[in-house]
Amino acid sequence: MPGLVFSALCPHKGTMRLMLLLLISLPLIELYVLIEVGSRIGGAVTILLCLATAALGGWLVRAQGLRMLFDARRHLEAGQLPTTDIAHGLMISLAGVLLLIPGFVTDIIGFLLLIPALRRALIRRWLPQSLAAAGQANWIEAEIVETPHDHRRIH
Repeated sequence: MPGLVFSALCPHKGTMRLMLLLLISLPLIELYVLIEVGSRIGGAVTILLCLATAALGGWLVRAQGLRMLFDARRHLEAGQLPTTDIAHGLMISLAGVLLLIPGFVTDIIGFLLLIPALRRALIRRWLPQSLAAAGQANWIEAEIVETPHDHRRIH
């Protein structure tokens, strides 16, 4: 069952292999970079720098997340689906997670995801055009009216 769920989330074997490679290699890369930086600037300064990037990242994630929520609300009030706002929100959330993980590599990736122009480029590349266009479409309201049923049978 878990394999079925995972294959539904990641239908391509290449994606699954990439995720496994990242899961194994990213902690090793982070550890290597932390050791190198710590040996050059000192352990205490490295730890303080990690805490500072997490604090700055948390503040930026909060600010951009609130802005995204306001934009989504504005699109909903205008009768538009907030598809790109949702994509921005997911990337901002991912940036927040990456910035909370101790390490400089994940911090760099997290800060890059907080650049709105980069997020827009990634959304244009990954979001299907039909969904992006759906976010700009107008809503159509309808009312369902039941018609009286004819109880006579036709033979």
